[in-house]
Amino acid sequence: MRGVLWLLAAFALAAGLSVVMHENEGYVLFVYSPWRVELSLNLFLTLVVAGFILAYFVVRIVAHTLRLPVYVRAFRARQAEKKAGKALARSLQAFYEGRFGLAGKLAAQAHELGAAPALAALVAARAAQRVRNFTLRDSWIAKGRAAEPEWRQATLAVEAELLLEERRYGEARAVLRELHAGGARHIATLSALLRAEQGLGNWDEVVRLARLLAKRDAMPREALEGIVVNARVAILARKTLDAHSLAEYWRAVPAAEQRQPRIAAAAARAWMQLGDGRAAQGVIENALAARWDPELVLLYGECRDGDVIERLERAERWLKDQPQDAELLLTLGRLCMQRELWGKARSYFEASLGLHPGRDTHIALAQLCDRIGLDDEANRHYRAATVIAPGA
Repeated sequence: MRGVLWLLAAFALAAGLSVVMHENEGYVLFVYSPWRVELSLNLFLTLVVAGFILAYFVVRIVAHTLRLPVYVRAFRARQAEKKAGKALARSLQAFYEGRFGLAGKLAAQAHELGAAPALAALVAARAAQRVRNFTLRDSWIAKGRAAEPEWRQATLAVEAELLLEERRYGEARAVLRELHAGGARHIATLSALLRAEQGLGNWDEVVRLARLLAKRDAMPREALEGIVVNARVAILARKTLDAHSLAEYWRAVPAAEQRQPRIAAAAARAWMQLGDGRAAQGVIENALAARWDPELVLLYGECRDGDVIERLERAERWLKDQPQDAELLLTLGRLCMQRELWGKARSYFEASLGLHPGRDTHIALAQLCDRIGLDDEANRHYRAATVIAPGA
């Protein structure tokens, strides 16, 4: 429909010009002595329009001819950019297909052609890491840093991740701190920094970072709790802790964490190594009041300081609530042995064996039989202990 309208408009314009030019009797006279040229006005106007059109096209042709080298360069640049983009896309495809050698070659080609050089350098660095060519990886990371300023944070993040995979925790931490100095405090960066501090054994910093991630709900709560527990246990296992520093540190631990069985067990062992069984007893009792744990129950019987009668009475109260707990019966037997209550200790050991024939229980009962002169019984329990795996 639009084409028809344009055709009708052209016919109308032609008809109008024909009428106007038919009734026009004017002329144009050019005099240049001794010559004179006389033209009709219609012919002159036609020549002017035709000359303008011809001059326009001549100027356009000349301009295009002069700019032909620019067009050629632009065409070649577009072709190179297209080729580079294709190489980068193929390198990413090869990387995710697991063809890391090909991915590195294609990324290098894209980098040479200038297609997103920072991204191409990072892809090549990751590919080099997968084939364990760490020298090539470091050279690509350096090229990535020098490529584009806006890619600096991405380059540092990738570099830190690759260093963590290689277990170069100190260097990874330095890169992550450089990234933090630039204002990037993303969850992924904090998680990477947490891994670096874990690798370096900086457990106080691990606890701090885990709390930050917990506030941002960045990881499952159970995973973060496990990280904090492992860090607390590692701190409490340090040989450099003395009684004063241990007490100060334990006061700084949140009450909820003090009642975690593994943390409480580590603290109790630390106190016992320092010879303070009374403090270890308090730690265990506090934790068992919140959650029953067999390991803590066994540790309770190893506390050698304080009033044994008090601990024995408390353990017997626990037995009313946990009558089928083999570890509690073993602990009661050990406490009775500390008070030289041989008959009572033997009955507790035998009750524990009835519930769970454990290796430690056989050894404890054998030691008791040695003390009271039952050599045959002692030998029998020693032999029974040897056929049971440690910890069973």
